[in-house]
Amino acid sequence: MCGIVAASAHRSVSEILTSGLRALEYRGYDSAGIAIQHDNALGRLKTQGKVKDLEALLAETPLPGHCGIAHTRWATHGEPSTINAHPHVSGDTVALVHNGIIENHDELREELQGAGYEFESQTDTEVMVHLVHQLLSEGNDLFAAVRKAIKRLHGAYAIAVVCASEPGVIVGAREGSPMVLGIGFDEHYLASDIHPLLPVTNRFVYLEEGDVVRLTTNRYEIRDRADEPADRPVTEADLAADAAQRGKFRHYMQKEIFEQPLAVAETLEGRIVGGRILPNILGVGADDILRQVKQVHIVACGTSFHAGLVARYQLEDLARIPCSVEVASEYRYRNPVVPENTLFVTISQSGETADTLAALRYAKDSGYLATVAICNVPESSVVREADLVLMTRAGLEIGVASTKAFTTQLVALQLLVLELAQLKETVDPGQLSSWTRALSQLPEKINKALDLDSRIELLAERFVEKHHALFLGRGSHYPIAMEGALKLKEISYIHAEAYPAGELKHGPLALVDYDMPVVAVAPNNRLLKKLISNIEEVRARGGEMYVIADAEALGSLKEHHGMIIEVDTGGALLAPVVLSIPLQLLAYHVAVLRGTDVDQPRNLAKSVTVE
Repeated sequence: MCGIVAASAHRSVSEILTSGLRALEYRGYDSAGIAIQHDNALGRLKTQGKVKDLEALLAETPLPGHCGIAHTRWATHGEPSTINAHPHVSGDTVALVHNGIIENHDELREELQGAGYEFESQTDTEVMVHLVHQLLSEGNDLFAAVRKAIKRLHGAYAIAVVCASEPGVIVGAREGSPMVLGIGFDEHYLASDIHPLLPVTNRFVYLEEGDVVRLTTNRYEIRDRADEPADRPVTEADLAADAAQRGKFRHYMQKEIFEQPLAVAETLEGRIVGGRILPNILGVGADDILRQVKQVHIVACGTSFHAGLVARYQLEDLARIPCSVEVASEYRYRNPVVPENTLFVTISQSGETADTLAALRYAKDSGYLATVAICNVPESSVVREADLVLMTRAGLEIGVASTKAFTTQLVALQLLVLELAQLKETVDPGQLSSWTRALSQLPEKINKALDLDSRIELLAERFVEKHHALFLGRGSHYPIAMEGALKLKEISYIHAEAYPAGELKHGPLALVDYDMPVVAVAPNNRLLKKLISNIEEVRARGGEMYVIADAEALGSLKEHHGMIIEVDTGGALLAPVVLSIPLQLLAYHVAVLRGTDVDQPRNLAKSVTVE
């Protein structure tokens, strides 16, 4: 959600901090700020708006110094404004930045106001900086003050704190929000994830829940939740610093759409061979667990939820295992009945989504056979805490509207489905081998779908002036229609809804007229004739009908509608992935034509690390 960068070095840190914030822009934010320690004082600049606006302020009023913190904020408490932007300060001597939500901030605010502290913002964060200041005034050093302060907090946080009286010292802490320590040459850093630090280091320590760290230029010290010294492993990242560059593409989202053939190939690599799924692709001993599975429960949010809905159809059809799919923000507040030998599967691009992570933790105490994480970030909390893991290998995804993370999630779920079918022997071995071999052709099919880009760009012109759109699908392609509608609304701000096509006559037909574009997803399967009937219902009412169709369905469709985008899907198993591509391209080109912020749509964030 928000982004943190901090650095202690023997050189000026302002450029390290601002370039780090630029690398975190993909998370989504509404304001930015920086505080740098210099000559036993703190200099601070902050602004509502983008990092470029903060850089303009720094050009006018440079902040010298070798130790500092910086932040991009996504509003949770208090409106987007310069006053509510981070860093927050107390007594002009302590500055603090924060990701997360402090649930008991009201009572702490009242207590601190009683002690004489005045608040200038509406944020929960300002409570923390005054609390640290109060503890410093009682004789604690910064490290001790932060360790004592966090014991008073209820909620989720990742924080970085500096104090004017302790030159070169940064203290960080995390609980429920991610934070990583970067190790450089005679300098150390903190950040929300590794990407803002890749230009300066590839060596990282992933802080664990409850950790507090004190760092200077040449050393760091970590204490765990019990306030005991903690030795966390140092890992080396193999991600290049230029992985976050757009290259020849106009937007990150466009780049990521076109990276999907490679991302899918990476997800498949080393997992299928000779027409079969390799053993234990979810980890050592995973197959022994999977053989016991009698039911699957998938929990996820947003785009990942749609991937789970597709998997439900495939799990029940191929592996013959009952499956339920639920939104994580609802699941975590239920008291679910867990049938014997139920596998819990959670899906998350970042692995830090607050609702998904909370659902996983809840599930671990709820009697499931085992928990599985399908995720794109190896070092994330979801991956560390699940029993079994299947990485999607999509690489860095910066655009807020997920594209390659979604398709690689679909592929990872297909691998899980085929693995279960293989272990349970629910599918003829010859058919299973055929499907598995088909998966290896998926990158090629996606490449062919991407060749439709120029045609989709022309189609997008018909949507630019529209205010509403309907998306239709049946069976496993209803969730693909849902994903297409989500993409359009996320980045073009056109209101879009998806319906099972058979539900048209139960209400949504009332919306259809000449000004309502309707997009149908049409695979070549046993439901095609039913879908054609639904298309006719729209045409009969003057609706604008656009069909994203499997090439093999073309003969049946041509008589019923002329506006068809033909896609070679490669068959039923691959169709949900391949038919997603034109819908992504449609949303992208409509957003470009409407002039919206494609990569950072308003009000949204890439990694939703608050509830």
